[in-house]
Amino acid sequence: MPARRGGFTRDLAVAFPAWFGTRAVTLGALALARYVVDHGYATKPGAAFRVHQGFFAWDAAFYRQIAAHGYHGVEALGLRFFPLVPLMARFLGFGLGGRYGLALILIVNASALVMGALLHRLVIEDLGDANLARRSAWLVALVPPAYVLALGYAEATFMALAIGAFIGLRTRKWGVAIACGVLAGLTRPIGALLVLPAAVEAWRGWAGSRGRERVARVTAVLAPAAGVGLFLGWSAIAYHDLFRPLRAQSDPKLRGRVVSPITALLHEGRGILHGTHIGSGLHVPWALALIVLLVVCARRLPASYSLFAASALVVGLSTTNLESFERYCLSAFPFVVGGATLTASDRVEKLVLALGAAGMAGYAILAFLNATVP
Repeated sequence: MPARRGGFTRDLAVAFPAWFGTRAVTLGALALARYVVDHGYATKPGAAFRVHQGFFAWDAAFYRQIAAHGYHGVEALGLRFFPLVPLMARFLGFGLGGRYGLALILIVNASALVMGALLHRLVIEDLGDANLARRSAWLVALVPPAYVLALGYAEATFMALAIGAFIGLRTRKWGVAIACGVLAGLTRPIGALLVLPAAVEAWRGWAGSRGRERVARVTAVLAPAAGVGLFLGWSAIAYHDLFRPLRAQSDPKLRGRVVSPITALLHEGRGILHGTHIGSGLHVPWALALIVLLVVCARRLPASYSLFAASALVVGLSTTNLESFERYCLSAFPFVVGGATLTASDRVEKLVLALGAAGMAGYAILAFLNATVP
């Protein structure tokens, strides 16, 4: 249907109910997990520690530590966390009297609301469908891995910047694309993947562009890699090791070594069949569902959307350890838009959102009980 134009205030109003729902579900999951632990029903080692970390569980604890003490205040593997979010929390936390944890939670949750609003704006402006825009803003907040958008993680900020970069690319506002691209690269290493959709968009209309605009187009393509490169350059100066932040991810306790996606899926699939590493094998159905959604994206969305989603999926599967796979792919927002195209029926939409919220509650409880890695 034709899009109904409106200001950013309307975008925020559309995104807010689902944003609020994510926080309500996550808080409820945390309360239930604490009840289970406090009454002795949890048997998983580390559950009491994890549940009392609350919204600073898992990687969020590293972001809070970096915000408060810098990279020298965390273990060596902490360098894998890119600097934009902890830097923002450090500056805001200083203004809040040293409450760096509070600053981190405020930044993350504000980013999540802005992200939903920007997704609504992108779909309206680019795809011209107000209903699809609303469904996308709701779905991105209520898919099962979306509880991390309430925790002290960098995903919400990264997604807001990635969507902002797409808005700039698709509307030919190259300055916006450049700024968001650099900042996305400083937020998460997968920010470098934005180079691919940026190249597609920069090539469109290249023949009709001249001089300064061509420079802007090329800069927009290089911007995400430049953001990643800035952090790697700092690592080279501070630690005399250019690739230390990237190499930390390959630690066997984390993502592990790089393998082909087929190898990763076969490994986890065999685990399900033989009764070993069944928990991690649950990533296989998600991978298959995302492959289907990638086909949907390729058929229904612009090429740059599909390329970003495909590259994120390949990177997410190219490891011996698929923990956090769903969170990594959530960062590729075109999967959400592609999924939202399948929920045009009001009944289907309500069912999908209800199942998504239930799945989110389940995953959040397991994460707080130290049973799964966000």
